[in-house]
Amino acid sequence: MSEQSRAGEFVAHPDLPPPLLEVGVIGWMHRNLFSSWLNTVLTLVSLYILYITVPPFLDWAIFSANWNAGTSRNDCELDGACWTMVRARFGQFLYGYYPFDQRWRVDLAMILQFASIAWLLVEKIPGKKYAAIALFVIYPIVAYLLLFGGLGLPVVETRLWGGLFLNLVLGSVGIVASLPIGIVLALGRRSNMPVIRLLCTAFIEFVRGVPLISVLFMASVMLPLFLPEGVTFDKLMRAMIGIALFSAAYMAEVVRGGLQAIPKGQYEGAMALGLNYWKMMGLVVLPQALRIVIPGIVSTFIGLFKDTTLVTIIGLFDLLGISQQATRDAEWQGLAKEGYVVTAFGFFIFCFAMARYSVFLERKLHTGHKKR
Repeated sequence: MSEQSRAGEFVAHPDLPPPLLEVGVIGWMHRNLFSSWLNTVLTLVSLYILYITVPPFLDWAIFSANWNAGTSRNDCELDGACWTMVRARFGQFLYGYYPFDQRWRVDLAMILQFASIAWLLVEKIPGKKYAAIALFVIYPIVAYLLLFGGLGLPVVETRLWGGLFLNLVLGSVGIVASLPIGIVLALGRRSNMPVIRLLCTAFIEFVRGVPLISVLFMASVMLPLFLPEGVTFDKLMRAMIGIALFSAAYMAEVVRGGLQAIPKGQYEGAMALGLNYWKMMGLVVLPQALRIVIPGIVSTFIGLFKDTTLVTIIGLFDLLGISQQATRDAEWQGLAKEGYVVTAFGFFIFCFAMARYSVFLERKLHTGHKKR
């Protein structure tokens, strides 16, 4: 018989095991999936949706799919996905129309980029100062020479760039450029100087009020009309500038939200120490503000990376553009689903990696003032 407390409540005997519904897998399911009648209904509905969608998709994508090599849709004999098309055009999905014998330059540039990023982000690797110099100062020069050409390497025009490689170039440049520009715009919008505040506010509100497609059109079509005769910019460069400025406007609002979340006492304490404006912002305010808005910053980066698919509108064939172009080929017509699945999977890998690093960074910089 269980022992009773003075208040009449039952107290579990120390030698008895915990209830089955409170521990292990069953306990987790009881707490998260079947804790109430509403959760039970939602769980059952979700399981039914998974039952009617996941098995057919797996059958189409894996079990009944065509994995053999081939040169046309006629080589796909099974009823499932025709991965033969992806296999035949895999090089274009990765590199676009970059010359086959020069693709090693793209591989080397991407390896150097990922190695520099890992050096900067992985905590156990020492020399973060040199990693930042290598990534933000040395690597852009090396990448330009490798990808475009020079110093003995043949020139590869940017009109031949494409595929996932083009998305990575646009996303990397946009991410690196939009964060500092966004910080400057956020500080300018909170400036005490009316002219600076007005200019920054006007830029942010104007850019945020128009779609990215219109910005890309203006950068690709309208910008050359305002340049002096004989002066022109590469189409890819114009797209990079448009994407970076567009993302910077959104980044400015994210950073401004973090700045407004900093208590006034932090500003007063920094000024009491005799710090000037830039030292106060750089050493006291901005580190705290950026830590607060890490989820917003990463969300903006993820949105920027996905928005790089819009460059197809101005004639640059990224991963999505290459997949769409492949299905217009007479040999592969009607295989749009395969191209979209490959595109979605490629973007998911990079976006998921950014999201997981964001979670890791939040936990690392956790100060104990909020729930994990």
